[in-house]
Amino acid sequence: MQRRQLLRRGGQAAAAAAGSAALGACTIRRAEETRASGLPQIRWRMATSWPISLDTIYGGATTICNSIEAMSGGAFRIEPYAAGEIVPGLEVLDAVQAGSVECGHTASCYYIGKNPAFAFGTAVPFGLSAQQQNTWLYYGGGNEAMNELFADFGTISFPAGNTGGQLGGWFKKPIKSLASLQGLKMRIPGLGGKVMAKLGVNVQVLPGGEIYLALERGAIDAAEFTGPYDDEKLGLPKAAQHYYYPGWWEPGPTLMALVNRKAWSGLPKEYQAMFHTACYQANLGMLSDYERRNSEALQRISRQGIKLERYSDEILTAARSASAEIFQELADADPGFRTLLERWRLFRREARIWNSINELPLAEFDDSRDTSLNGAPSGEQR
Repeated sequence: MQRRQLLRRGGQAAAAAAGSAALGACTIRRAEETRASGLPQIRWRMATSWPISLDTIYGGATTICNSIEAMSGGAFRIEPYAAGEIVPGLEVLDAVQAGSVECGHTASCYYIGKNPAFAFGTAVPFGLSAQQQNTWLYYGGGNEAMNELFADFGTISFPAGNTGGQLGGWFKKPIKSLASLQGLKMRIPGLGGKVMAKLGVNVQVLPGGEIYLALERGAIDAAEFTGPYDDEKLGLPKAAQHYYYPGWWEPGPTLMALVNRKAWSGLPKEYQAMFHTACYQANLGMLSDYERRNSEALQRISRQGIKLERYSDEILTAARSASAEIFQELADADPGFRTLLERWRLFRREARIWNSINELPLAEFDDSRDTSLNGAPSGEQR
């Protein structure tokens, strides 16, 4: 059988895996075709930065693994592992680089201590929306730029998830002004953490599975993770009562699948194509799933008496100014960061000009009270 035919039919099996009742039969057929093609049996391990309890974000990893297994008829299998099962959640890049595992699922912003430009692979303060981030990575040269950075660590990266626009974190006490932030202990990674540090916050970086206990026991005063669905799963509404928005530090953050370059070069081209496709599926599927789940979770959280509060203009203005200062400091210190920042800024400027015409006017025209489209709220008499 021609390899191109195998790949095309493998793609059909992946579609079946997403919802067809014929998955079992397709997988059997793929296995027969794979054996006939002479492609090898390959087994990989995938370390992740997530606890299994976070089924949507950890689901990005399982989507990749399940899709590849279905497309290859079981010949290429990857086993995902939760944070801490092989390596701690914030050491996935190290494990992939060392070859301890062949691949990983993580957020590149966790590794800005190695190279601050890794932040652009996830999100930066006052940066891109989820759709803009996908466009930047897929069609704006963003992922090519990320792979130039990851090459120094013997890895290759693929967009493999997006949480959508996030909220602004949980606080035990109200944050009314910049003075409220002084000395506050907060879990927040990435460049957002650097901005908060510049505003006087004592920044902590913890993996998701450790946030609740740290917040509940008072080791930290505030924490952010993603949005209502995951935050609820982690138990954060039980540990703090003040939930802030917007999540200005990560307006559309991407998650990454990282692969050891030596392991990648040893894959047949067919398996490389399957990996590409599975990551694309995980990226777009996760974003859609979060849009639904976050909306439902926010309604549940609101009924619990949680105080949903907006950051003051004073804090947002100071955070934006601090972000610009940090960008400039990093650009002055690192020519590579400066070059990437200039490319990113050009993309952001052009994207925002277009979105200010095609999206913003409609968003600013608030029709949320217009029951002719929305219908009456649940339980309300029409």
